[in-house]
Amino acid sequence: MSDLVIDVHGLNKSFGAKHVVRDFSLQVRRGEIYGFLGPNGSGKTTSIRMICGLLRPDSGSGTCLGHDVIRDTAAIKREVGYMTQRFSLWEDLTIRENLEFVARMYGMKDRRSAVGTALRDLGLKGRENQLAGTLSGGWKQRLALAACMLHQPKLLLLDEPTAGVDPKARRDFWQEIHEVAARGISVLVSTHYMDEAERCHRLAYLAFGELLATGTPEEVRHARKLHTWEVSGTGLAALSSRLEALPAVSHVTAFGDTLHVTGEDEAALQEAISGFSDGQSLLWRKAKPSLEDVFISLMGGAAPREP
Repeated sequence: MSDLVIDVHGLNKSFGAKHVVRDFSLQVRRGEIYGFLGPNGSGKTTSIRMICGLLRPDSGSGTCLGHDVIRDTAAIKREVGYMTQRFSLWEDLTIRENLEFVARMYGMKDRRSAVGTALRDLGLKGRENQLAGTLSGGWKQRLALAACMLHQPKLLLLDEPTAGVDPKARRDFWQEIHEVAARGISVLVSTHYMDEAERCHRLAYLAFGELLATGTPEEVRHARKLHTWEVSGTGLAALSSRLEALPAVSHVTAFGDTLHVTGEDEAALQEAISGFSDGQSLLWRKAKPSLEDVFISLMGGAAPREP
């Protein structure tokens, strides 16, 4: 188990009467991209902060990069790169000035070389004298990642890093993340985007402070044992309301000009939808449940526990 960079068990955190994270356990291996998913307020950010030593757990134990998450927080912070959800660098400084300032905070000896490498590796060369405040969301994201990587961390913790950026910038960012992981750096990333979840090696889904599912995307799909039919045709809005009223249907989700109709009992679901298979205006076909189908089902079965 020496390849584990995160190995935590039974972490708990409360703020007043609210139990934000409950009995959280996680293992992340070297070079692994681990996706954190869940609704707002599910405890994703709190869990990340406990793992990297920014927040002390009320109870539980574990290690991050071989350091105790309660006693060795200073050592963890030196070896972790943490990218916050909101852009947290200085908008009235240039790209180069921001990176040089971060390098000084880490006490790096060869700051000029490190900054030059970061500018080159993250595609910022030629923009180094541009004020950070004038950058688009995608370029700010790239600058923030460069700042995270300056001190050559062994673990990256990224809190919804692609929120508010365009699809191309998100795709380019994920290409960078996979290149980072290929160098043996582990990445823990929280996201709301299902296409990003598919890009992760493993996933963890949280709701109301509890870990509801974990595994590879395929393992998470298989463990939920859902069955899905896809229907296209006319009158889908009205059809959706009628289908959602059926006991055998867990949920109905619109995907473009089709509906995904999902349930847990295959036979009951097929019988329920048989009355809508008129063969004329509707076309039904068996489909593979998507990660979104799985997470909607997980969320539907989750409920907050009493403090």
